[in-house]
Amino acid sequence: MPYDRRFYGLGFGFESFNGMPYRPLGQTGLKVSRVGLGTWKFGYPERQDGARVGRDTAFQIMDRALELGATFWDTANRYNESSGNSERVIGEWFHQNPGERRNIVVATKLGGAMDGVTPNHSGLSRANVLDSVYASLDRLGLDRIDLLQFHRLDSTAPVRESLEAVADLRRQDLIRYFGLSNAPVSALREYAAVARDYGLPEVCSIQNSFNPLTGARPEHAGVLAHCAAAGPSFIAYSPLLRGLLTNRYLKGQQVGAGDRLVDEGEYERLTAGDVHDRLARVDGLARSLDLTVAQLSLAYLAALPGMGPLIPSASSVAQLEENAAAGKVELSAETLTQLAQVFVAA
Repeated sequence: MPYDRRFYGLGFGFESFNGMPYRPLGQTGLKVSRVGLGTWKFGYPERQDGARVGRDTAFQIMDRALELGATFWDTANRYNESSGNSERVIGEWFHQNPGERRNIVVATKLGGAMDGVTPNHSGLSRANVLDSVYASLDRLGLDRIDLLQFHRLDSTAPVRESLEAVADLRRQDLIRYFGLSNAPVSALREYAAVARDYGLPEVCSIQNSFNPLTGARPEHAGVLAHCAAAGPSFIAYSPLLRGLLTNRYLKGQQVGAGDRLVDEGEYERLTAGDVHDRLARVDGLARSLDLTVAQLSLAYLAALPGMGPLIPSASSVAQLEENAAAGKVELSAETLTQLAQVFVAA
């Protein structure tokens, strides 16, 4: 595949790849693309697994993501009805492109019920952490996971036990970095304390829902600010509010049956109040900068302190290209101030 690497620095490596800026993942030495790829839609729709993007289209998206430098790819074992099929599709792509392994940072998640029916097939016990990683590696067809994330917290498993399992996996080079997902500030502090007290792996990232229109979920308030102060990278999933922050949903657009938000019964709730007016203001500013609503929204998020890689999903190559272009956008202080009047900042 064509590469256009741009070199910066004094012999320490590349700060961009194929034109996409990179940034450190938390306080580690690993660098990740500013805009990556969320793959929760990938799977086998013909098998009724709940996926929205089949293998062939997913392959086209992943091919193009590499060409655009969007090389942080996020998945999870339970995506698409706990089928594991998002991981399988990514694994098939690597089988066809084995030489690209080191060019991609693969992140996956574990924790929810998966690969069995007993109580031991979920949670963050040592048993389930180890077995889940082995199963994910098998589906991915890889010898390591770059970033392992706990998808949900588990109050029944001691944090020390969970982290000791992570430490064992890291010593075997089956995983390299560790993060949390869907967790509040209190959990980040608890994990940091246990890691410090027992010399166990530290949390380098936290993946929570976050978008510039409504911000974080109430139970996760303050996590982005904590990341900015303490060092982990915030990985924003659903950064475009399930597609609402796109030109498709501007006032006057024809939205009806067949549209994802309409079919899921979410359109009326997400567009209540002054949302259409706020979107119109974002659209006006985006047009003045020759950007789309999605691109301006992602560029705003990328500029927030503490923010790490963004992982918007894509159901087509065109969506991927639109999203990836936002990774190169640097917004002025004036523009950020204008957007802060419409968007949320934390």
